[in-house]
Amino acid sequence: MQSIARGLLLLALAVLGLQLYFALRIAAMAYVDPQSTAFERSELWRISTAPERSHWQQDWAPYGQISRALKSAVLASEDDGFATHGGVDWGAINAAWHKNAKAEARAEARSAAAKGRPVKAPKIVGGSTITQQLAKNLFLSGERTIVRKSQELIITLLLEALLSKERILEIYLNNVEWGDGVFGAQAAARRYFRKDAAQLTSAEAARLAVMLPRPKFFEKVPGSEYLANRSALIQGRMSDAQLP
Repeated sequence: MQSIARGLLLLALAVLGLQLYFALRIAAMAYVDPQSTAFERSELWRISTAPERSHWQQDWAPYGQISRALKSAVLASEDDGFATHGGVDWGAINAAWHKNAKAEARAEARSAAAKGRPVKAPKIVGGSTITQQLAKNLFLSGERTIVRKSQELIITLLLEALLSKERILEIYLNNVEWGDGVFGAQAAARRYFRKDAAQLTSAEAARLAVMLPRPKFFEKVPGSEYLANRSALIQGRMSDAQLP
């Protein structure tokens, strides 16, 4: 029993130490720009080992040098409650859960009707906020497990407690993926529109915002009807976006 208790104590201390590590890293981000994220490092490794290497593009742009249009477009598309929630939008998570449950039920029905033939997997949607996306990209892998999601929640709460909303959005916009090897608003603006992030128009900003869930896919289909229609919809919502 003593050995079990000792093991549990060591495990608890290790978990506590890990959270302290994350807290110190995040606290430092209030003053120091992060050099890279866990997701960027994984992508850099993938690109460096690929037969056809992609060109890496990333340049830090301070919050004030990113157009208001892009900030509004990203919030309208990804997280319209960003300025007011505490890091987690439970309503969005609940809605995503119900939508995924319905999609899985339809997939099971198609699978039963197909009688063993391959059936396309259901599309799973998330309800993650910008802060949750940043928490995952900064420190975690993309696997979907209870442990990983629990750690994401803790990091999300640390980000909200230790950084301002403006700083969270600034770090997010400078590290989010916008194509194969394209990271951050400045690199995206130059890659797709040959201009700085500060100069993006409303239409350009909306188009970039719509790419975020599937940047590598939309990079290859710039003429997508969905991309055009969704961009117009987001552009119409941008005036209602509440910036931090």
